Amino acid sequence: MRIKSSIAIRTTLLISLMVSVTVLSSRLQADVGTCGGASVGLPFTDVPSGNVFFCSIAEAYFSGLTNGTSPTTYSPAANVPREQMAAFVTRTMDQSLKRGSRRAALKQFWTPTSENGLGTFTVGTNPNLVESDGADLWVANNGGTVSRVRASDGKVLDTWTGATGAYGVLVAKGAIWVTGNQSPGKLYIIGPGDPAGAVFPLPSSIGDFPQGIAFDGARIWTANQGGSISIVTITSVSVTVNTVTAGFSSPRGILYDGANMWVTDYGASELFKLDSNGAIIQTVFVGAFPLYPVFDGTNIWVPNSIDNSVTVVRASTGVVLANLTANGLAGPSTAAFDGERILVVNSGGSSVSLWKAADLSPLGSVSTGLTGPFGACSDGLNFWITLQTTNKLARF
Repeated sequence: MRIKSSIAIRTTLLISLMVSVTVLSSRLQADVGTCGGASVGLPFTDVPSGNVFFCSIAEAYFSGLTNGTSPTTYSPAANVPREQMAAFVTRTMDQSLKRGSRRAALKQFWTPTSENGLGTFTVGTNPNLVESDGADLWVANNGGTVSRVRASDGKVLDTWTGATGAYGVLVAKGAIWVTGNQSPGKLYIIGPGDPAGAVFPLPSSIGDFPQGIAFDGARIWTANQGGSISIVTITSVSVTVNTVTAGFSSPRGILYDGANMWVTDYGASELFKLDSNGAIIQTVFVGAFPLYPVFDGTNIWVPNSIDNSVTVVRASTGVVLANLTANGLAGPSTAAFDGERILVVNSGGSSVSLWKAADLSPLGSVSTGLTGPFGACSDGLNFWITLQTTNKLARF
């Protein structure tokens, strides 16, 4: 009897255990729910379709914002550490930028892997810097011309002459403005709707050897290699030029962040924040011999040509966030931003280097061949790079 009772007890326990495992197993199956009228399945066994956040979790999962805490669990009731929250925020930004870009709409998820992937188009002699007006590219050629290139197919639409020392380009005030890198400095004006011909030189000279150029919504600013910055105020009846020399050694690049002008000083290896009168109100030490920076809406990316680095500076505070090296950097000259990525031209290495702007992660470098790359910009779809050795503009 005792043996039979023992067997019976064990049998009962075994059956109970099997039932419990069956019930538990049924509860740990991934569930299928309805979101927006569509049937949606998740791999997570701890997110039943009855969960009030089922569809929100499904959206986060399918958009790539979260992968769960394991391949089969989401841990919906667990606390989120700050480090995980940082990952969620970064992924949200990345996905929004990637999916909302013109590149995504046109299925351009690829990046050229060598010079063979570039489209090149002949412009003027020794092209320097380039800017986009949203439809066309404007290239300042040191040979004294300015080329207008259609972005959709690279066709050179027009060529303007008489722009001695053409260097920097600005699209503002319904016109194209080009710096003349000479002494005394010149500022040339092109009306995009006018027939091609000779550029119109501003009657007043600016500081010696102007290169970079920017606009603050009212006035045009130039960074003059000769040791100054110039502020140009143009009205319907007058042109006023205020050239400031105090504190400057050899300014090269200049940009506006929505509040202040910032100037890279090649001779001082510094980035200067300026007040509305052009006085230096903050000095940021960057790498050796900085050239032409770009602003991504939050941070300023400064290519340092001698020490092969890029300094990333928070515009709101002037704090250096990072000093980026490697990733193919070799004599970096110019930075450009396409809304998602930062491209830096390596004039000393005949290549370009890429970073993700949101988290500063490197995306690799790509050769441009022995072409002397120098200037760069983006039209929101492609990067465009001037190739000084071959007198061409490259679509990246």
